[in-house]
Amino acid sequence: MTANQHRGKRSHIAGEVAEEIALRAYEQRGYRLAEKRWRGPHGEIDLILRKGDEVIFAEVKSSDSRDLAIARITPRQMERILASAAVFLEGEPQGQLTETRLDVVLVWGAGEVEILENAYGHG
Repeated sequence: MTANQHRGKRSHIAGEVAEEIALRAYEQRGYRLAEKRWRGPHGEIDLILRKGDEVIFAEVKSSDSRDLAIARITPRQMERILASAAVFLEGEPQGQLTETRLDVVLVWGAGEVEILENAYGHG
């Protein structure tokens, strides 16, 4: 395994751990998982959750610190997630009229987690 492959595998595992931490945080707040790593034509959404009739799309960002995790959010990712979320909603009974929220979940340090609800200002 090359150094780049090793780093990639480590990043993949760290991402999976961060997603599990994020999922537990949502479940403690009464949300239930609908999809994990849902792949649409515009890219992947880390977590899709439900609470009542609301659908929550969550992008999980992890790093050594909260500030570094925030710095990993890019406008391109926002566009990709919004486009993928729109495709996901086509399968919902109320379609684009479904109550939604787009969150960013920050995971840092030894499992610290912060959910930034409606982080992109849509919903």
